[in-house]
Amino acid sequence: MKKVFNPPSVRRPFGHYNHGLLVPPGASLLVTSGQLGIGLDDEVPEDIGKQAELCFEAINAILSDAEMSFADVIRISGFVTNREDFPAYMAVRDRYTLDPKPVSTLIIVGGFTRPNFLVEVEVTAAKLF
Repeated sequence: MKKVFNPPSVRRPFGHYNHGLLVPPGASLLVTSGQLGIGLDDEVPEDIGKQAELCFEAINAILSDAEMSFADVIRISGFVTNREDFPAYMAVRDRYTLDPKPVSTLIIVGGFTRPNFLVEVEVTAAKLF
């Protein structure tokens, strides 16, 4: 379904993602809002890894409701408040993503709506039905 683009004229990706993906005509697209590391009980873990897991579990639930999975994700945008949190975030991201790896952007931000939020994640998914 998806065609991967990692041209030899561009440096290889730094991690487990691809530089480009082409989705064929006729695919249904799902775009999520940014998901924060907060549970149904409104608890926000202090740990970036646990917050990232909550983000990806929320995305998993949205994908499931749309009859999709992480195999259908074509783009991930991650936002973290601390550069030091990149490895922990990427470890969680890499556990959820499947081949072919989606394209991915990770950005350091000044903060979120609450100071205890450390990460936010949004995805775009595409699937032929």
